[in-house]
Amino acid sequence: MKGSAIRLGATLALVLLLSGCATVRTLDAAKPGAPIVYSGTRLDWYSLNGGCCPLDRFGAKAPKYAALDLPASVLLDTLLLPLSLSLAAALGLGINVQGGL
Repeated sequence: MKGSAIRLGATLALVLLLSGCATVRTLDAAKPGAPIVYSGTRLDWYSLNGGCCPLDRFGAKAPKYAALDLPASVLLDTLLLPLSLSLAAALGLGINVQGGL
């Protein structure tokens, strides 16, 4: 139990320190109009689907291996979700969620 907690902490620290991580790259992008919520995941997905200009849309370069980065970005974006929601609210951005019943 203790060993798995240490491995989880080390893995999380490694993910945070990776400069290639899309979430880390978009944290300080400061691009007006760029997505805030799940920004790293969106950048990876945009790159995987052939997006032409990630610097113009996200203010950050896409990772070289977006498919490998995607799971880590989803995890880190989920952990940072409360921060990004409060940041979006402070900036006066509406978060429109559609779908469902």
